[in-house]
Amino acid sequence: MPELKEYTINFGPQHPSAHGVLRLLLDLNGEVITGVDPHIGLLHRATEKLVEHKPYMQSIGYMDRLDYVSMMVNEHAYVRAIEQLIDIEVPERAQYIRVLFDEITRILNHLLWLGAHAIDLGAMTVLLYCFREREDLVDCYEAVSGARMHATYYRPGGVYRDLPDSMPQYKSSVWNNEKRTKQRNAAREGSLLDFIWDFTERFPACVDEYEGLLTHNRIWKQRTVDIGIVSPEDAISYGFTGPMLRGSGIEWDLRKKQPYAAYHNMDFAIPVGVNGDCYDRYLVRMAEMRESNKIIRQAVEWLRKNPGPVIADDKKICAPTRFDMKSDMESMIHHFKLFTEGFSLPVGEAYAAVEHPKGELGVYLVSDGANKPYRMKIRASGFAHLAAMEMMTKGHMLADVPAIISTLDVVFGEIDR
Repeated sequence: MPELKEYTINFGPQHPSAHGVLRLLLDLNGEVITGVDPHIGLLHRATEKLVEHKPYMQSIGYMDRLDYVSMMVNEHAYVRAIEQLIDIEVPERAQYIRVLFDEITRILNHLLWLGAHAIDLGAMTVLLYCFREREDLVDCYEAVSGARMHATYYRPGGVYRDLPDSMPQYKSSVWNNEKRTKQRNAAREGSLLDFIWDFTERFPACVDEYEGLLTHNRIWKQRTVDIGIVSPEDAISYGFTGPMLRGSGIEWDLRKKQPYAAYHNMDFAIPVGVNGDCYDRYLVRMAEMRESNKIIRQAVEWLRKNPGPVIADDKKICAPTRFDMKSDMESMIHHFKLFTEGFSLPVGEAYAAVEHPKGELGVYLVSDGANKPYRMKIRASGFAHLAAMEMMTKGHMLADVPAIISTLDVVFGEIDR
């Protein structure tokens, strides 16, 4: 028998499966893991401190850059904390638009996670399939905000502007003739809502495609079944939330248990796992994409029937429209003051949490009456999940480490905040 030596190696931060800048110190006995020490801080951007030195409005863009795969959901947590402190009423149409884009963001997040998870375990094709659908949803981001990723679309009191009545269209080129261009523009003839509705019609078949490639694939199951098992008790004690918690069989979802925005009017299920392994967490996220698709359809139906304002009518907090700002002197002054000095919040504290695609994202704000926060603390779900890395990995093989990191769905913007 060969004699196995115990040794310590670095996994990352340069490793392609380390999902950013994670450094793991792995203690190994042969190829069996005996200890894991995650090192973070290699991406530290001091988001919480930066927010404390800027007026409230100027920090919305920082939220997009926290978890740069779930942009608008991050914004939602931040603006909800501000709204709690000023006790402002958000118009119903804005609440439905927020639900619509929260769920679009959930699908965006899960599609990138699925493609990355598959490629970590050696499946290349899935990434290309996932980016095909992501492209359409990123176009929706661009249509409402002008930006494909860092939207800065949510505002205290509502959203920046209403949904557009038209979608950008492709133009003929050397690579796409007129016939092909017409096919690509078929869903873009109407409004943004029409485009989203068309997406929801064909998306379930796309999820079937992903599942056809993976769910009953023998190699996929060998790499994920019984890997990284977390019991319900451990999931709770480690502070798991989101798919990590639901994968262990605990039916907890803030959209159902502590509803916000318009989620109390939505009909959807909470998918849960049975065994708490990587395979169950994969199945939970696949089911979540199908449920998000249902929620998006309900939001689109409501938004088609119910026009109205999309931001509160409080000019001390909410910016005037571009038309008013350029035609009315008082609106111009409001706009100037709002984007230079900002607004002051009453003395107090607030905590707002949303059901982020990765788990519970919470923003804790403390106001001392100034135009910027006295203190801001972000509760990032990935931070708690990463803390359980040793518990999940001990006793597994070195080859299982990428599967376990990937099933956490970590993004370091929110962990090294």
